[in-house]
Amino acid sequence: MKHTDVEARAVKEATRAGQAAPKGERGESGDWARAPERSNMLALRFIVFMALVCGRHVTRLLLPPIALYFLLFAPAQRRHIKRYLFRAIGPQAGWVDGFRLLHAFASTVLDRVYFLRGRLDLFKVSIEGNAPIDAEIARGRGAFLLGAHIGSFEVLGACKQQTHQCNLRLAMLMYPDNAQRITAVLNTIAVPELRPHVIALGRPHSMLALRDWLDGGGLGGMLADRTLPGSEDQPAHQRGNNIVLPFLGQPAVFNDGPFRLAALLRRKVFFMAGLYGGGARYDVRFDPLADFGEPVCSPAEREARIRAAVEAYVARLEALCRAYPYNWFNFHDFWLEDAA
Repeated sequence: MKHTDVEARAVKEATRAGQAAPKGERGESGDWARAPERSNMLALRFIVFMALVCGRHVTRLLLPPIALYFLLFAPAQRRHIKRYLFRAIGPQAGWVDGFRLLHAFASTVLDRVYFLRGRLDLFKVSIEGNAPIDAEIARGRGAFLLGAHIGSFEVLGACKQQTHQCNLRLAMLMYPDNAQRITAVLNTIAVPELRPHVIALGRPHSMLALRDWLDGGGLGGMLADRTLPGSEDQPAHQRGNNIVLPFLGQPAVFNDGPFRLAALLRRKVFFMAGLYGGGARYDVRFDPLADFGEPVCSPAEREARIRAAVEAYVARLEALCRAYPYNWFNFHDFWLEDAA
């Protein structure tokens, strides 16, 4: 799909004015959800077999050739990685940086096997900022955890073990049609109590299921650094608005749908990141983003709060991308440069 000149000018105007991006952007920015999955079931099962039988240290020997393979033979992903690293690190970023990014990604995918098996003993995990979330759980109220494709979201299971939060209940809010193969393989080897509960987005019953889950004191986790695919006949709180904001020095499109959900259900929102520090180190961080539990006086105030929450999310994500540049695994046309 190509941008027209009119659409391109509209995006520039929205960038300058800080308004919502045109509706035509939604289709292109949501292409990640329709992109074919680059995975092979035989290879995935082999990696999982190696991880369970040979252990983490031996299986990690496979990661360098895997990372090198994708660096050499995935030209589209290599192009997107190059653009990101130029903005996160600078023009000095080169092939070595691309390899480090892909190796870190492969490491977190491998470690998902062990997190889902409850093998926290293999890792050194530090946790910061979880006290406010523990307080919400103690009160019996749910909350939203908004992450990104940065580091590992599965390391959250380590928080449950390390902080002894036996009543921590997390549901992943996601489009289950994406990455079906790797999810299916990993779910087969997961310990039942660590297997993530999934609430499928874009379905008629999604809102009711999410509301009931939060009312039961559960947490709703979502990766919010990709714009949401959808159609115009979806409710606004599910579709959201695409907003153009500066990100790593370049205008980028973000969707406020997750924040509209939180505002509609009147919940607190926290930023969560499980940053991979190399080797066996992970740093899990929680930061408060917004509190939509407070009463809102007017629709204008509600919109202002949602906008401020999106801006806080983007600012936090940008800071982490600069501090941990090899942790952002968003390998698609994030800045819509191919479309242009």
